[in-house]
Amino acid sequence: MTRKIYLETSRLYLRAWQQEDVDPFADMCADPEVMRYFPSTMSREKSEELIERAIDKQASDGFCMAPVEVKETGEFLGFVGLNRPSYGKPLPFDPCVEIGWRLKQSSWGKGFASEAAEAWLRFGFEAIGLAEIVAFTIPANVPSQKVMRRLGMVRDLDGDFLHPALPPDHPIASHVLYRLQKNDWLSGSGRLGDTRR
Repeated sequence: MTRKIYLETSRLYLRAWQQEDVDPFADMCADPEVMRYFPSTMSREKSEELIERAIDKQASDGFCMAPVEVKETGEFLGFVGLNRPSYGKPLPFDPCVEIGWRLKQSSWGKGFASEAAEAWLRFGFEAIGLAEIVAFTIPANVPSQKVMRRLGMVRDLDGDFLHPALPPDHPIASHVLYRLQKNDWLSGSGRLGDTRR
């Protein structure tokens, strides 16, 4: 089966979803450590639904949270990509395009999230001309915030918000917001250089 490659970096393919991704993706989303900054782990059924939504978003928007594959080995690492959020209730800063990632534990600390995310930022700003890309997470998710800063994203100190998909008193309802403007990206302040650092 021929894989459809959306983007590539020195070490990675960012490609279309395929049937072979379901098992490793479901395993990853059932890992309590991977999901520790989310409301809960995900069942296989919920993981499959997320893949279907991503495929639909690729068809409608031209991008999605897409699989990350190691070029050298073909190993599935998780996903990184762009997304137009659709939570039923709007985010305070809608309409927007977010960048996000979820990778399995064995890939952590190797620069894969930053490397893949930089390729998606380049696509978002340079190929389709987005004016801004945002990212958000809970305050405790320091690793993701480090990736956001490494990508050149800047925290919007006035942008903290309660996630509309969660009850206001939920332990992880509170989120922080990071932004990156196209002009900052084009000026070079949002580029990593060596993405493996």
